[in-house]
Amino acid sequence: MNVPFAKMHGIGNDFILIDRIKHPEILETLIERNAPFLCDRHFGIGSDGILVVEAPTRAGIDLVYRMYNPDGSEAEMCGNGIRCFGKWVFENGHTDKRTITVETKAGDLVLELNGDGDTVDSVRVDMGAARLSRPEIPMTGAEGPAVGETLDVDGRDVAVTAVSMGNPHAIYFVDTVTDESINSIGPVLEKHYRFPRKTNVHEVQVLSPSHLHMLTWERGAGRTLACGTGACSVAVAAHLNGYAGRSVNITLAGGDLQILWDEATNHVFMTGPATLVYTGSIELK
Repeated sequence: MNVPFAKMHGIGNDFILIDRIKHPEILETLIERNAPFLCDRHFGIGSDGILVVEAPTRAGIDLVYRMYNPDGSEAEMCGNGIRCFGKWVFENGHTDKRTITVETKAGDLVLELNGDGDTVDSVRVDMGAARLSRPEIPMTGAEGPAVGETLDVDGRDVAVTAVSMGNPHAIYFVDTVTDESINSIGPVLEKHYRFPRKTNVHEVQVLSPSHLHMLTWERGAGRTLACGTGACSVAVAAHLNGYAGRSVNITLAGGDLQILWDEATNHVFMTGPATLVYTGSIELK
């Protein structure tokens, strides 16, 4: 079957986007089965995941967003991915509104699509409330939030703060972020027994109370250049640990995101760019 796609990225976090509104014949099972091939950077297209655009199925929703990891599992959400999704649906005629409500596995999200004319340059996403209770993450252990909680990670004591932005995140702070450190701790902490559904992992350096630097190991994907829900979780964790205020600029390997943890609503707002790289088609079985 010949499958049209778009290749997009949000500050280097790259995705294959498949539009099932225009192409309803592309079944979910086809996407799931071919995800490892599609995301492979040597034999396929290459990406950190697959985004799927679907038509709304209930009132109050403009569009439906779905996201698959390179291993074929379905993720709850991806912050960089949903900005790419917002740019695509506007520029390809699925909506003419600059503010849309999108259904995701992590709940309904409101996107503000910024730009001139028929284009979207950046997207501001109301990512919803930060979730800190262990059942919501999920994470096992004593009652109450996990803020700076020491975990044994392959014989090393790591002070971890756990946050859910609809998907699980484990954050730890270091004096200086390094590839060697995140590549060592990330895959072990991702599968730590305290996280029954595994977790995304972020190593963070505090540059100032308003500027953080993070490296990411994503659940089901490994190292990625950026993680939008991860940046939101990092901003929350930094504030909870007393390292930062509620409004921060976060530098990721692929670029910067602006994150605001609003005190009045407990909602986290993420603003950043989205980029179309190219479109094409690929034969799948």
